[in-house]
Amino acid sequence: MTQLTPSPDFAPLDDLDAVCATEGERTLTWRSWNEQADRLASSLARRGVKEGDRIAVRSHTRLEWMVVSLAVAKLKSVIVAVNYRLSPPESLYIARDCEVTAAIIDDEDPSDLVAAWEELGLTVIVSMDTPAPGVELLADLIAEGEPEDRHSPALAPLIIYSSGTTGAPKGAPLGGLQTQVDDAVRFDYMLSVLFDMAAGGPGNKTLINLPMHHGAGPSYTQFALQTGGSVVFQRRFDAEEALRLIETHGITHWVAVPTMLQRILKLSPEVRDRYDVSTLRFLMGGAAPFSQELKTAATELFGQVIYEIYGATETGMIAGATPELLARKPDATGLPFRRVELRIVDADGNEVPPGVTGEITVRTPNIISGYIGRGPLGPDKISADGFYSTGDVGHVDEEGVLFIYDRITDMIIAGGVNIYPAESEAVIATHPRVANVAVIGVPDEDHGEQPLAFVQTVPGAVLTAEELYSFLDGKLAKYKWPRSFEFVEEIPTNSMGKTLKRVLRQSHLEGTKA
Repeated sequence: MTQLTPSPDFAPLDDLDAVCATEGERTLTWRSWNEQADRLASSLARRGVKEGDRIAVRSHTRLEWMVVSLAVAKLKSVIVAVNYRLSPPESLYIARDCEVTAAIIDDEDPSDLVAAWEELGLTVIVSMDTPAPGVELLADLIAEGEPEDRHSPALAPLIIYSSGTTGAPKGAPLGGLQTQVDDAVRFDYMLSVLFDMAAGGPGNKTLINLPMHHGAGPSYTQFALQTGGSVVFQRRFDAEEALRLIETHGITHWVAVPTMLQRILKLSPEVRDRYDVSTLRFLMGGAAPFSQELKTAATELFGQVIYEIYGATETGMIAGATPELLARKPDATGLPFRRVELRIVDADGNEVPPGVTGEITVRTPNIISGYIGRGPLGPDKISADGFYSTGDVGHVDEEGVLFIYDRITDMIIAGGVNIYPAESEAVIATHPRVANVAVIGVPDEDHGEQPLAFVQTVPGAVLTAEELYSFLDGKLAKYKWPRSFEFVEEIPTNSMGKTLKRVLRQSHLEGTKA
């Protein structure tokens, strides 16, 4: 049998048969992970996948994602992370925009997706579980692949798709595709982002239940393994199951979105008390507003282990708060990480003093140079001296601690998931009886925010919410659907024709209070 060079570089050479990942009753050792990735890489290469190719990966949080990522890395290719909840047309846009050459998917029924992607002429479409015409099974490719010795130091670089003001999703390159800076600077920055190794370390057992089409899930998977630990995957989040996993596996580290914590806290005390969560020593919340009330309640359940983090796809992590800081200032977002510069500016771009609210702009070692296929970032997003405009509003206090109040941008964060109103508006607007539409985020106790659509119909037309939901089916991922519709005579606009969402938001809030 061919002796394969262990990958990635942080694999423990003296204990390759140790378990590095667990999902349910299944486990993956370092040795089997490397062998499967080599075989998969071999099969993909024989089907035409080559160095530099962009491979669409549409996957739940599961063991197979690790094999796929390492195989893609061994081929020196790149993963285009595709949200598994996107409809086939939405997924097609991303695949076409990023010029993917192959795909690995995790759909219960891949048929609609395969049909939608037929025009792409992909070299191969691989299904993780379900056979269908036009796809090959992941297990078959691994089984038939030759154990060719390929090496990779780490997991595959990622392209993550987000959306801008136009609503058109844009690919942001992460990992190895970002603008390069001095290695010492990047190392110090990353060490600070990891709270000087509090986020990992030898023997850590990290629960991963964040999606793999965002940056956090893949990043913390790699970091947990890289620092001498193992990961436990939860494919679909369930509050009680998360508590059980913490107790069963002795979980020490967990990165969660606020919605996950809210659902755990809504379990009855009897259910929560069934599980011993005392092994947890690092629980970090982020990706969405993390209220003071939620941080306090989570601390009561899990102890003084709550951390908070703030960042953006385009910039990397910006600021973070330790349990010690949150004990003093529970409403704080955190201190800027080392090598990060914050500047709070007014509407004219002038820096304001501590305590004064303005837009948060930031300069980090991790700002992307531009979006895939769209050239460098423009002056509307990055200043001449390299400060990125986040679209968030807040202030810093005299100690330099950052506090975030609201978002200038229209993006809605529902349960840690980004929803871009322009995408929903673009689809709703195609209904023949819709004259104009505006989507805003409104407060939601469970998810933080949820989308609400204001709809102006064409003169004389009658339209119902039920008809709009039927119209959206198959055209827009369900998590992007408005949770309700309000039909209005006219949507307010300014002299330039821009929708005055501030007016709509105020009107809605006044209506809920009446």
